[in-house]
Formats: sequence, structure tokens, C-alpha cells
Amino acid sequence: MKRTVFQLPQVRILGRHVPTDGALTLFYTACGIECLCTGSELWLELNADYAQYEPWLSIELNGAWLSRFPVSPGRSRVCVFRGMTPGTPKRVRVLKDVQAMHDDPRHLVQITALCWENGDFLPLPAPRYRLEFVGDSITSGEGAIGARGEEDWVPAFFSAMNHYGRMTADRLQAEYRLVSQSGWGILSSWDNRPECRVLAYYDKVCGVAAGARNAALGAGQPNDFAAWPADAVIVNLGTNDVSALHNPAWTDPVTGRTFQQTDTPENRAALVRAVGDGLAMLRRCNPGALLVWAYGMLGAELRPTLEEAVARYCRESGDARACFLPLPPTEAADFGARHHPGVTAHRRAADTLAAFLERALAGQSPQGKPAEKDNR
Repeated sequence: MKRTVFQLPQVRILGRHVPTDGALTLFYTACGIECLCTGSELWLELNADYAQYEPWLSIELNGAWLSRFPVSPGRSRVCVFRGMTPGTPKRVRVLKDVQAMHDDPRHLVQITALCWENGDFLPLPAPRYRLEFVGDSITSGEGAIGARGEEDWVPAFFSAMNHYGRMTADRLQAEYRLVSQSGWGILSSWDNRPECRVLAYYDKVCGVAAGARNAALGAGQPNDFAAWPADAVIVNLGTNDVSALHNPAWTDPVTGRTFQQTDTPENRAALVRAVGDGLAMLRRCNPGALLVWAYGMLGAELRPTLEEAVARYCRESGDARACFLPLPPTEAADFGARHHPGVTAHRRAADTLAAFLERALAGQSPQGKPAEKDNR
């Protein structure tokens, strides 16, 4: 048997996507599919392309991380499992390990069809919650796989599996989505490029994916928030703004204008305003969600500013369902590749987030930092 994902209502599509009758385009990290298949074998038919940054996929079978591989350009066929007992349900999850590559408009991976034998697909249990994680390289899973000391910026060192979002969602039996871009921040990227602000692209399906083909695939379309109402949106931004404070000004090669974040009251006020504006935008897009600004895995220099910004937003808007949550810092022994948090650091962050969200989403008072109160 062979069908597209959109012809199989029992198959759960993971991550932001554009409904079509054909191929499923996987834009962000952790986009993919999940299913219960009773067949003796299951195959993925894929289509991929790239100029510089190849896409990688991970396959999980019955809760075990079974395989991980780069997808070759063009059309290919990959075995998920075969020779297994017909009639026995196998729970499969396929996740894109790599973020949307803003600097490589040719970067593409699609699931064009599923092929299976001697079975069918069963409905999946409904998730308890829907969680969306918004962030930078930490949320893109950069460095979450690979040896310590690796310095090359390559897709192989991104992971959706060794990831605090996956771990948090799995512990809460939740479905989750990621919106992230390495190096980007609140006011600018790490090197002070002011257009590299994650929240400026949040309301699109995948606004960071550039180029005509991504546009044709719907990356720039408004995201349908009503179709997937999040129970919580977790923002993990600010790390790259700290880096920007310690880097030279960026000069626009076209206009000659410069931009630089500086350690001044004016810059702090701009960050506070940007956080407040970002939370207001997130609330418009997610009227029923808990909004959590989580921060601290790679330093805590901006913590006072972020706490002030969230508290001010809550006071001025009257929004009682927004809060700040400090995350545990990455210990020296817990770094992964590229000086980023490794799997142990992601696990500790997930411990904090899962415990916090379990209380908050169950209707109890959050014991993180509910805006004005400290939680050290």
C-alpha cells in the first residue's frame, strides 16, 4: 500500500505545516510524523535538496531511537522497519533533526508517501497537552549531539531527540512544535543583525525559510493558530542578545546603517519593550495559552531585564497567564558540541519545565516565577 500522509487521517503530522494533497514539507526542527502501524514493514518516500546544509532525520520505534541519517538530494526510499509481526502495533515517530536553514534557500526535505505491507494504521491516543517552544540555537538542538570540542557549524550536530522540548513533551504526554533559529535573538542576532529577531517571524508558518520555493510551499503563509491551539508557549530567547552586547556593530551592506546592542539603560529599555511587544503578539496568536519566558541554560546575564520585562507586561496588560521561569545552567561537564548544552543539560531543563508545566497546566499556581515574585 502507498499513500501520502494527508490521505492517512490516523497519521499525526508533527510541527507547523501547510495542508496539501501531496508531499508534507518539514520546515522546522522536530517537524515530522507519528503513527501506529500494524504492518510487517513501513517505508518512507522522501524528496530532498540543499546547496550547503543537508537535512537529517531521526526515526523512533516503540520509544527507542532506532536510526538517524542525512537525506540524499532527490527522491529516495528509506526503511523504517521490516520483517516484523503483522497485526502488532508499532509506534513510529519521524523527526527532522535540523532547523529551517535561513541562509540556504534550497534546504528542503519532504515526506512524499508512506508505503506499508500486511497491516494498517490505528488511531493514536490524544495528547494531554499541546506545547510550542520558541527560541534560538538551544531550541534548534544545536550541539545536542556530537563530541565536545566540535567547532564546525554543520547540520550533523543538530538533534531533535536530545532536546529539552521533546523530553518535556514526552513526560507530559504532549504534542509539541518548535519555532527557532540559531544565532537569532530578541533585538538582533549574536552579531547585531537587527532583522534576525525570531518573534518577528512567529506568526508565519515558517517565516525564516527564505527563497521562492519555500514561498511557493507556503512558508510565508499566516500560521493557523486556531487549528492547533497551544496549551503553553515556552519562549527561550535572550542568549544571543547577550552575545550581541560583546560584539562589534553590524553594518548594512546596502544602506551603510549600523546597529549594535550596548550595555546601556537605553538598550535595556528597548529589550523590555521588545519582550512586552512579543508577549502581546504571542497572546493575540494564542489567546488560551500559558506564556512562559524560560531562560538561563547558557548564562543568566539578561535575567533581571527579562524578569522586569515579563512583570511589566503582566502589570500593564492584566495578563495573569504569563510568567518567567529560570532554567538550570549548563554545567561544565554537560556541554555538547559547539559549546552548546548537551543531552544532560537538555534533560535538566526538561526536568524543570515538565514539573512547572504539570502544576501550571493542571490549574495550580505556578511555582516558577509568576511575574513579580522571585523563585531563586
